Amino acid sequence: MILIGVDPGSRRCGYGVLHVEKNKILAAGCGIIKLEAKGAIEDRLLYLSEELKSIVSEYKPDISAVEAIFYGKNIQTAFTLGHVRGVVVCSLRSGNIPVYSYSPREIKKAVTGNGNASKSQIEYVIQTILNLKNPAKDDAADGLACAICLYNKVLRGM
Repeated sequence: MILIGVDPGSRRCGYGVLHVEKNKILAAGCGIIKLEAKGAIEDRLLYLSEELKSIVSEYKPDISAVEAIFYGKNIQTAFTLGHVRGVVVCSLRSGNIPVYSYSPREIKKAVTGNGNASKSQIEYVIQTILNLKNPAKDDAADGLACAICLYNKVLRGM
């Protein structure tokens, strides 16, 4: 089974792909979709949609998880992230891929056992779990963490 986890962001959207076989998880890929800081939001959202559809076409995931939006003080940022997350969910669902949603705290807890884990702790645990030679960084690590959370919450022990 192939899992994809996505960490939506208005400038950088991280993703991580896992291959699960007989309760063994392997990293199949990860990366960052970089969105231009300038330009119309509509154009950036279209670009994101096209990139995600390309990733879905390449990896053919069976199931997905998308990080939920955290609540901040800046309402404009929240709206933009809402648009980005909506495009992510729509792009995945248009490929008939089930989508699960997890909060940042749930993801951290599922990966490290601590809902308040730091970025470096998450990166270390991901590197250990997936036996990576080079650690996944930043938003790509967040995408992998989201996929590991999905595995732990939905697929583990099936």
